[in-house]
Amino acid sequence: MKYPDELKREALNLASKPGMSVAQVERDLGITPGLIYKWRQRYRIDENSDELKPSAERESEAEIRRLQHELAVAREQRDILKKAIQVFSQESKR
Repeated sequence: MKYPDELKREALNLASKPGMSVAQVERDLGITPGLIYKWRQRYRIDENSDELKPSAERESEAEIRRLQHELAVAREQRDILKKAIQVFSQESKR
């Protein structure tokens, strides 16, 4: 089930208040047990805009994936250039 961002934000806000247990908030809102813990890992609430944003961990994971892709492209380009150099060096020997 997909929950709206407003519900996630409300659940995270309620669960962060002193004296409120995560289990109680989940029961009160009728959401799956353990879901708030998952949302805490995935999201953070922006202090300025009060919007849900990816957690620092999620942002880091996305940056790692982007850099891995960029590295794979650079390696592929390097390999193409190496092959081109080999082809051109063989032609110049003839």
